Amino acid sequence: MDVRNKFVTTVSAFINRHFLWLLLGSYAAAGFAPGLGVSIRDVSFGELGLFQQKTRLTLPMLMLALLLLNAGLGVRSSRLKGLPRVSLALFAGLTANVLVPIAFIFSATPAMGFWLDRDEVQSILLGLALVASMPIAGASTAWSQNTDGDLVLSLGLVVVSTVMSPLTTPLTLGAVSALATGDYAQDLRALAAHGTEIFLMVCVIVPSLVGISPSWIIGETRLVAAKPQLKLFNWLNLILLIYVNASVSLPEAIAYPDLDFLLTALGIALAMCALAFGSGWALACWLKCDSAQRTSLMFGLGMNNNGTGLVLASVALADHPRVMLPIITYNLVQHLVAGAVAFFLRQIGPERMNGK
Repeated sequence: MDVRNKFVTTVSAFINRHFLWLLLGSYAAAGFAPGLGVSIRDVSFGELGLFQQKTRLTLPMLMLALLLLNAGLGVRSSRLKGLPRVSLALFAGLTANVLVPIAFIFSATPAMGFWLDRDEVQSILLGLALVASMPIAGASTAWSQNTDGDLVLSLGLVVVSTVMSPLTTPLTLGAVSALATGDYAQDLRALAAHGTEIFLMVCVIVPSLVGISPSWIIGETRLVAAKPQLKLFNWLNLILLIYVNASVSLPEAIAYPDLDFLLTALGIALAMCALAFGSGWALACWLKCDSAQRTSLMFGLGMNNNGTGLVLASVALADHPRVMLPIITYNLVQHLVAGAVAFFLRQIGPERMNGK
């Protein structure tokens, strides 16, 4: 390994080990020094027309596309050939990933009205709707791999949920719109009806599939040499994208703190995330999966691609900046819960998970 690759690998490993602290740091920078983030967010490359729709192409959208392109390059396509082996767990996991968050939102939203005003409830509702409608996060494969999960199932959950997002995202948004009122309901219905297709196609589907394709065409071994640089770029791009999106709403939240709203958003995000991880465990028990598949289902159902949700919120819901806060909160919470779950799984070991 040459000096440059060694340096790149060392920096990537540092970011990986301290990601939660860097995540908190990016939120702090967005809250107290949002200027650069706002400037990046306002950079535009014109409009793109597709499916009789037009959308403004922004720098954060390009950053998101590059993030998912890079994630696709990390998918070892040869492992996807094992998907038939885990088809039942894959189908059940994808179904639960859609239905469980919707059920939670329908249960939690009426309760929030007892102590929050209408606009606060609707802001959290829209934030949760975007979280629930996003495909499974690529980071779930790393957590799963680090805790001896079934990598084929993990990759399958990420890839298939991403490919299916033009169907599942409008379905989820449309279902949750039944709880929304006023202009919040109009925004959700507009997103569900025609507001996500071009965004998902340009920023999610095409980059992900383009990223996966090279390993099929030129072979996985030829991509290995560039892996350290790609990994470091991905980390830096992710942290910068989180900072840019958080710069929209965190400064106002810090300048005019609303503890009821913030604590409720935190509590709701924690409850929804815990339920998602728990549903992965329960589903695996019901299907009598082995410990590796159980681990993959837990991380797959518990972690959503909130970077996509944040960019979509900044593009389509700019008139409701507080919608970003529940998404930002969930993004932090899911990594904290993932860390706790990983610690728990390492403590009990695969033998006890299998009931031995």
